[in-house]
Amino acid sequence: MNKLAQLDHKFVWHPFTQMRDWLRREPIVIVKGKGAILRDAKGREFLDANSSIWTNLHGHNHPKINSAISRQLKKIAHSSALGFANEPASLLAEKLVQSANGKLKKVFFSDDGSTAVEVALKMACEFSRRTKKIKHPQFLSLENAYHGDTIGAVSLGHIDLFHERFSSLLFKTDKVFSPYCYRCPFNRAKPQRDDARNYRKCNWECVGLVEKKFAAQKRKGNSYAALVVEPLIQGAAGMIPQPESWLKQISEITRGHGALLIADEVMTGFGRTGKMFACQKEKVQPDFLCAAKGLTGGYLPMAATLTTRKVFDAFLGEYDEFKTFFHGHSYTGNQLSAAAALASLEILQSKKSIRAREQLEKLLREELKSLWQLPNVGDIRQVGLIAGIELVKNWRTREPFALREQVGIRVCDAMAKRGVLTRPIGNVMVLMPPYCTTAMQLKKIIAGMRESIAATF
Repeated sequence: MNKLAQLDHKFVWHPFTQMRDWLRREPIVIVKGKGAILRDAKGREFLDANSSIWTNLHGHNHPKINSAISRQLKKIAHSSALGFANEPASLLAEKLVQSANGKLKKVFFSDDGSTAVEVALKMACEFSRRTKKIKHPQFLSLENAYHGDTIGAVSLGHIDLFHERFSSLLFKTDKVFSPYCYRCPFNRAKPQRDDARNYRKCNWECVGLVEKKFAAQKRKGNSYAALVVEPLIQGAAGMIPQPESWLKQISEITRGHGALLIADEVMTGFGRTGKMFACQKEKVQPDFLCAAKGLTGGYLPMAATLTTRKVFDAFLGEYDEFKTFFHGHSYTGNQLSAAAALASLEILQSKKSIRAREQLEKLLREELKSLWQLPNVGDIRQVGLIAGIELVKNWRTREPFALREQVGIRVCDAMAKRGVLTRPIGNVMVLMPPYCTTAMQLKKIIAGMRESIAATF
């Protein structure tokens, strides 16, 4: 085991990792990256098949982002946003508002996806108290929701494996059934080997449940302050796509009950679903849009919560009224992060990048079809450049593997031996390639997964 791996074992505690398992094996120590390729301390090359946990948009060591950071570094790395403004953060806020292309006119910067959601929660809570006279604002989110790991974000989460153990720390939120067409109790379609089979037979009972939830809460005399949703696809739930127009319909229900809509676009933002933001695919206008992960192109931590002028105005007042939004972070509006984000947005909005994403999405859809031949592939789900491949004991029965069997982890280990890196969500294999991934590289990623699934079983 090399020196770096030894130091990791001795001192580092990894996120979402059973460290006893980790300490039994020699870790892959990443030391370099270029484009879609990562290199480790032993000189081995790997394809970054999940964009370094959904963050990297344009590839590693991108010259334009490198240059933008270098130029900014010659000026200043950071100054406080508490009492001061700065150049790149001001320019970035303008670009984000223009990209959102709607009623979102104000930007609050923070550090990561969890904090972006936390900011939206606090703003929505105070807005509801001040303008709707709701004494104890409550929030509604989806079954199997995951919105981050800070206390407010965890309170919105409904994945027992991640959230239940922290229940004593949380405030109460309600959940409503979310569409999961593959295992939906309302979908009685028999399993077939067709990649569109599960998403064309939705009979919309799941939408009716959202309406019933809002109505029931209203009868209690304490309407929901907001609905929080990952638009088009739920990530940590297992890459679960929503049927076409589901988002549009539930947004109309939310509006009809006078509640706010919080869109968690931490995963889906910045071109991942085909549009700049996922909400734009169904022409949905949220009251809050939470962005992070790909904001800086995968370079530096930064998040943004976009909201409306109406929400902003609820916090305006004279000093002694204390209507201020009492929330902030040490690195809010950090100049290096903002410079990286500006460069990333410029690349993202170029015709070359848009065309490359369209071609990559089309190729991904075609290449994924080859996985249907494997009997342990139960479902293949794709939205834009996000894909989830669900592994089951047999596609005909859809019987899931127990998590303790570590099926996803075993397949990922096999993929690493074939030069492809990703991380599963339980029994769901995740693919989310950087936008710079070539056709040959994508084919290698799919071939690596196909061979690894076959070898594992």
